[in-house]
Amino acid sequence: MAPPPNVVVVHCHDLGQHLGCYGADVETPNVDRLAEEGARFENHYTTAPQCSPSRGSLFTGLYPHNHGLLGLAHTDWELTTRQILPYRLSEYGYETHLFGLQHITETPDELGYDEVHTAGSLSADVSPAIHSINRARDVADIVTSYLDTGIESPFFASIGFFEAHRIETGEDDEEGDVLYGFGDGYDGDDPDSVDVPSYLPDEPGVREDLAAMHGMVSAVDDAVGTILDALETTGFADDTVVVFTTEHGIAFPRAKGTCYDPGIEGCLILRYPPEIDAGAAPEQLVSNVDVLPTLLDLVAGDVPANLDGHSLLPIFDDRVYYPREELFAEMTWHDSYNPVRAVRTERYKYIRKFWHVPRVFLPNDVYASRAGREVRGRYGRPSRVYEELYDLEADPDEQENVARDVAYAQVRERLRSKLGRWMHETDDPLLDGPVKPKDYHRMFDGLA
Repeated sequence: MAPPPNVVVVHCHDLGQHLGCYGADVETPNVDRLAEEGARFENHYTTAPQCSPSRGSLFTGLYPHNHGLLGLAHTDWELTTRQILPYRLSEYGYETHLFGLQHITETPDELGYDEVHTAGSLSADVSPAIHSINRARDVADIVTSYLDTGIESPFFASIGFFEAHRIETGEDDEEGDVLYGFGDGYDGDDPDSVDVPSYLPDEPGVREDLAAMHGMVSAVDDAVGTILDALETTGFADDTVVVFTTEHGIAFPRAKGTCYDPGIEGCLILRYPPEIDAGAAPEQLVSNVDVLPTLLDLVAGDVPANLDGHSLLPIFDDRVYYPREELFAEMTWHDSYNPVRAVRTERYKYIRKFWHVPRVFLPNDVYASRAGREVRGRYGRPSRVYEELYDLEADPDEQENVARDVAYAQVRERLRSKLGRWMHETDDPLLDGPVKPKDYHRMFDGLA
């Protein structure tokens, strides 16, 4: 019997599917090579359009309201389960390592890793002031150095990059707020040369931010190349499952922080030559809750029954794969209370809002950006539209809400029922009323 493979999961911030192999106008030769040698999932979506809740799903195989992170880990939310990937792989004899950021807890030493790697200014902590220094090139260099020391198989390495998260620029916008951009030290593109996604307005601030973000994307790609080369030179490449993914869409309006497709789409590439077909591009709807059960299936042929996700491995072997008819996404807390639930099928998207929020929510780092400045008036107006329905075949950019269109009445009722049934079956706390964070009373202490 062959020994179990090593497992390497490379994850970054705010990337969506903004890669060359997914059709974006940015050069990513190393990630593209990984896709050519493995499988690129064309319709991979995340459980949340925000960092910690979605990352929690990646590492637990559970929806956010089932793993506890209904908001960001550095804002007093915490995992309610320790059945996460390093713990599970440890049970199969894996040596487990955390390199770079993780952003699912403020106590990384409690995540079950045998070793949490730090060097100099690099930290695996979660707080915003610290995790912003987990630069891709620095993390990749530490991974390379450690592989060179003769790491024991089987091993699991979680490798987290800070890019392509926005950071404070040191400038103020026209309203005196801190301006967020994509940082110095990255070689971006010419703003006049970028292709503006069709869901965004073609405005100077949008172009400037996209061009700058490309510098961060290139840094991620370079780091992926460094890690792939290190696996090759150390002889681990053929015996290692490599996963490359991100937690949600790019940090732009109508993307990060929303349940529109640009907010919940994510890249997912798997490479493992003995099991995964090179160059495959599965079109089935898949969710990031499916990653953990897929890895457990690969390394041990064992998928626990208490997971929200299921293994994707049958897509590539002789077992029957039962594709998802729909997938679900959610948001509860981010910079403010913003409870949203969504269901997506191949053709339709139904979004249910449970609070009086702007028509398109803009997280702080998107609001206070050049791109955000271009669209604040357009998308920031308050709205009492609590239901949204989009025909993705006719309207892929989700611009025309047909929830009140009589021609779509049956679709709306069907998806509304699917969403309600999912919320009940998964014990969504939102069914019991507004969800309060642990620090709720401290936040409002002294207010009338």
